[in-house]
Amino acid sequence: MMKEAPASAPRDSISAAIRAAAATGRPALVGFLTAGFPTRRGFKENLAAVADECDVVEIGVPFTDPMADGTTIQRASFAALADGVTLPWILEELAGLNPRHTAPTLLMSYLNPLLKFGLDKLPRAAASAGVAGFIVPDLPYEESGDLKSALDGEGLALVQMVTPVTPPQRLNMLCREARGFVYAVTMTGTTGTLQGPAAELPPDVLEYMDRVRSCSTAPVCAGFGIRSREQVARFTGHADGVVVGSALVEVLERGGDVRAFLRSLRGP
Repeated sequence: MMKEAPASAPRDSISAAIRAAAATGRPALVGFLTAGFPTRRGFKENLAAVADECDVVEIGVPFTDPMADGTTIQRASFAALADGVTLPWILEELAGLNPRHTAPTLLMSYLNPLLKFGLDKLPRAAASAGVAGFIVPDLPYEESGDLKSALDGEGLALVQMVTPVTPPQRLNMLCREARGFVYAVTMTGTTGTLQGPAAELPPDVLEYMDRVRSCSTAPVCAGFGIRSREQVARFTGHADGVVVGSALVEVLERGGDVRAFLRSLRGP
């Protein structure tokens, strides 16, 4: 018999944080950083900076073949792997945080590290480390049953990803099954494709966001290519949150001020 999720599930904290931020009239900020990049010893400090300024934190588990990620996150992933960063190390670091950050935390991982860790023990270890959910970009919904059932037992989210070319019937299904939030990829391609603060998102992106929101009871967050205050503001009223990944990793890569950058996305 499958274990029932706790009455107050960790995944609920993700939706609650995004909705609370959106209720103030601005999209929630979901900040991404690759675990252990630029250095393992600086991970907790960088994580604290992101968690202090963002509504939700997404931590990338480094992987040798990050097919959904562009060159920036690929570089970060390869550097972290070379520095010895693994999923067990990440969970150990998170479990050792005292006090823990108030911003809900998700892990973004490709499937292989999760399988290597073991789906039987992953949910309990993740929940004990304060992880509220997972994003697994290379796991099709049709093959996600085992992981979803395992995560459900600890009340953890399995975030569903949709794209501008997701067919309507599939879009409805993915939105119905999403937990935590729906990750609405803004464009076809990989992360970090658009460069520069003035880079333009696709012209029909807001109509697409409205379409996803109309299908979903979970919050909807826009991701890929978001790196400026103007872009974040553009999603107001069209998305419940935005994911900032490659631009934030670039700040870390050059040793910039993470807090100042994230504050700049919210405006004066």
